[in-house]
Amino acid sequence: MSTNDSLLTTFLNQLDQQDWTTALTELLPSIHEVDRNATQIWFKFYPLDLFRALGEAPDRAILVQQLLIQGRHQLADQIDSSHSFLYGHRFWPDVREAVTQRLKSFTDASNASLAGEIKQVAESVAMRLRIEPSLVTGITAVAFMTLVQAGEHEFASTRGTVHIDGKHARLSPEKVLEARAKDDGQGVLGFLKTINKSWTVTYDENDNRAHFKLMNEEELASGAARDQSRDWRAADARCIEGPIPVECRSASCGTCWVGVLGGAEKLSDVARREGKRVKEFGYDETSEPKPLIRLACQAQAYGAVSIVIPPWNGVFGKYMKQRAEGKIDEPLPNQAPAVSDNATAN
Repeated sequence: MSTNDSLLTTFLNQLDQQDWTTALTELLPSIHEVDRNATQIWFKFYPLDLFRALGEAPDRAILVQQLLIQGRHQLADQIDSSHSFLYGHRFWPDVREAVTQRLKSFTDASNASLAGEIKQVAESVAMRLRIEPSLVTGITAVAFMTLVQAGEHEFASTRGTVHIDGKHARLSPEKVLEARAKDDGQGVLGFLKTINKSWTVTYDENDNRAHFKLMNEEELASGAARDQSRDWRAADARCIEGPIPVECRSASCGTCWVGVLGGAEKLSDVARREGKRVKEFGYDETSEPKPLIRLACQAQAYGAVSIVIPPWNGVFGKYMKQRAEGKIDEPLPNQAPAVSDNATAN
C-alpha cells in the first residue's frame, strides 16, 4: 500500500476475502448469465488471501517455491489479459477507464459498500455504451480486484487492450450461451447405447481452433493429451502434452485444475478424492457435486463442455488454513522451504 493511494484504493485495501465473497454473492443476480460462472471462476483463479500472503512473506520467492506455485500467478503481469474468458472483456477499455476515473472522484468511504461501488461504475459504463448493466457488472468486479492486486499506478498505466478478435467480439451473449449448451451430434444411430459417443471440449471460446475431442465418460485430461495440434510446451512450460497441464493423473499434483464455463452438469460428480484434494490445493472450498472448479484428470464428460485453463497452479490450501489460524511460522529469507504434506504427494 502506497502513501499516495487514493481514498478508493485505501477503502478497498481494508477489505478482506470475506468482504469480497459477500459482495460477489450480492452481485451475482445482477451479472448476466453469460458471465455468472466466468466471474466466479476468475475470483477463484486470483484469490485475495493468497495474494496478500505472498506480499507479506519475508521472502516471496521462497514461499512461491514452498507452495509449489508454477506459471503466471501475478495479476499485475496480466492486467489486460487475465479476464479474456469473460464476455465483459470486450468492454474492458471502458471499464478500466471508468474505474480510473472513480479513483479520482471517490471521496467518502464512510457510507461506501463494495457491491455498491461496483454497481455504480458498471451502470455508468452501461449508460455510456448503451448496453445492459448486467453485461459489465462481472468485469467491473474483476477490475476492482485487479486494482487491489496490481496497484493504482500499474492499473492506470495499462493500455486497456482487448485480447479477442473482431469476429468473436461481435458475438451476442445469447450466441455464446447457445454454443456452450450445444452437444455434438452422434449421427442417426446416436441414441443407441452401443454407439461410441464423443464430445467436444472447448478450452478457449475466443479461438475457433481451441477444442479437442474425448470419448464418452473419458476424463478431460486424457482427451487433451491426444491434441498434438500445437507445440504446447513452447506456449506453456507446464504443458507436457496437450493444452491442459498434467503431471500425475491421480489428483495429487494440482496442475490440471480448470474452470467450467458451460456444461458443469455434463461432468461426473466430484468423487471424494477430488473434492478433498481441491481443498488441499486451495482452489475451492465447495462441497457441490458439480462445481465450477474441477481437476481435469478426474472429471469425466457426458457431453460437450467449455472450460478455461488457469495460467498457474500451486498447493496452498493447507498453508492458507494454518495461516488464518495463526499456526504458520513464516520462512525466513534464504531459508530452505519446508516440504509440506501436500508436496510429498507430488
